[in-house]
Amino acid sequence: MLRAVMLVIFSVLLIVSGTNVSNAGQETKSLNIQELFNGKEGTMVLKSVRTHKMYVYNEKRSRERFTPESTFKVANALIGLQTSAVRDEYEVKRWDGTVREFENWNRDHSLASAMRESAIWFYQDMARDIGTANMQEYVTRMKYGNQDISGGSDSFWLNSSLKISAVEQADFIEKLVRERLPFNENHQKTVKRMMIQDEQDAYTLHGKTGTRLSDFGLGWYTGFVETKKDTWVFAVNIDGSGTSAKNIAVEALRQKKIIK
Repeated sequence: MLRAVMLVIFSVLLIVSGTNVSNAGQETKSLNIQELFNGKEGTMVLKSVRTHKMYVYNEKRSRERFTPESTFKVANALIGLQTSAVRDEYEVKRWDGTVREFENWNRDHSLASAMRESAIWFYQDMARDIGTANMQEYVTRMKYGNQDISGGSDSFWLNSSLKISAVEQADFIEKLVRERLPFNENHQKTVKRMMIQDEQDAYTLHGKTGTRLSDFGLGWYTGFVETKKDTWVFAVNIDGSGTSAKNIAVEALRQKKIIK
């Protein structure tokens, strides 16, 4: 009798808890890539969109929030398209003639080329066109990090008030991959297309770097890689440059045999 009662209770628990019971056995696995960081502090989050399997290097840091720097261009582009601050990825903004630190910034840019060259001035100009109220609305709706844009309408993501962790970056990218962010699907498809950095027969790598330009002491690389079997989202940050973060991500993807 007692055994029958216990079986009924367990069955009810299964029905009520559903997915939570089926995922109870899943756990985050350690990503053993310490040598790739070359003695610098950093973290990497790598997650399978298909199986939800997640690997993390330096779990403590993976939950620590940092300014997103130019990785925020992904979110900024989505908001710009949704609010019609830009018409499409081809809309051009004229260079204002101010000579900036990188030669590739000193010319006219489209939404797509400014993403590719990480031309900050274009996205700052677009942020002003979006306006503080619209920007706050969508940063809040996306649940993007600490959602704090108080640090200036065109600079809150640059060593300022907005902060986000690597775990949150990976979650944001996964929602973009699944087109579950609060934007039109076409806008999400456009931004994913703009993020393509390496297109091969076996995989397509989408990503965005970010570097704290004041001291080059914080670097990000976030994005996803599509293969024939799966899609993997990732987020890396390091006490270094965005280029260093990208190199770590690509090598880690190779070590995990996700790309060759």
